[in-house]
Amino acid sequence: MRTLLLSPELFFGEGGIARIMRCYLKALCENAAGGDRIEALVLNDSPATDPRLARYSSPALGRVVGCGRRKFEFIKQTFRLASTADQVICGHLHQLPLLWAISRFRSGFRYSLVAHGIEVWRPYSSLETRALLGAQHILCVSEYTRRQLLRFCPSLDSSRLLIVPNTLDPNLAVNHETIKASSLAGPNILTVSRLTTTDSYKGIDTLIEALPFILREYPLAQLRIVGGGDDTPRLQEIVKRLRLTHSVHFCGIIDDNALRAEYAACDLFALPSRREGFGLVYLEALTYGKSCLAARAGGAPEVVNERIGALADYGNIPEIVAAVLDLIRHPRDPEAIRQHMATFAFPLFRSRLAAALA
Repeated sequence: MRTLLLSPELFFGEGGIARIMRCYLKALCENAAGGDRIEALVLNDSPATDPRLARYSSPALGRVVGCGRRKFEFIKQTFRLASTADQVICGHLHQLPLLWAISRFRSGFRYSLVAHGIEVWRPYSSLETRALLGAQHILCVSEYTRRQLLRFCPSLDSSRLLIVPNTLDPNLAVNHETIKASSLAGPNILTVSRLTTTDSYKGIDTLIEALPFILREYPLAQLRIVGGGDDTPRLQEIVKRLRLTHSVHFCGIIDDNALRAEYAACDLFALPSRREGFGLVYLEALTYGKSCLAARAGGAPEVVNERIGALADYGNIPEIVAAVLDLIRHPRDPEAIRQHMATFAFPLFRSRLAAALA
């Protein structure tokens, strides 16, 4: 069997979609039986020349074609590669209509969609609707995303919408013996996010606005913000206005080693976002045994619960303050966190994916 994986990117960026699509590639390669062939077509980058590709491949991996952000080339290669594939796994709704077009000319052509979050939480064009209705499976990262798909396209066959929760990349596994206790004055609150105007729903501004109330009880509390983007000046202005320059630190975009150090050093992780389809960063923090704060919105409550973290209504500063203070005073049980993380382990993800595509 020949399987083609379509993805916006694999290594071009470090957003959630790129990271989880690398896991899809790895799982497809490891699930391949003798004689099966896995191929990949990527819009934004050129993964075949990236040394990291070896971590996600196996002898079953064949052609890996990158289009370097050339949309016309991506369209051409989609028709070329998908026309001979037995099944296609599509990593973004924007790419799905191409597969629907191929299905008009090729009898028995099978394609599936990975539905991540906000890209499918909206009304669909007529072409997108046709493409969704033609999909063999829609793999939803959360029950919330599944409900949103049925909300905006009620004619979908609900039996084709399958829950395949995201996983943590096994190549980023933590060696707990190397984790050192924080040397920072604390408590140390960490958040990791894109800081762009289009992602202002992440709730970084509300975290900053909650900090003065946290400082009343913990004067040495620190908020460390990892990430970058065009919304940074607005957030920095909030910090200046609230006179928090000594308590809020913008770390910028950092590499994997520096990010690991930030997770290891923090006392808790917080991202009170309104529109997370899943929230891979919560899994990353939980892997380090850190309690998490999330908003009671989107798919985040399917990853973070009161046993291993805390939830607050989006934008509700008093609730955010209360949740952070609770996590500082009562860190969640490391054993409960480990048990929770086991439900998102990569081997289980790989088995779920195999079952969904069977």
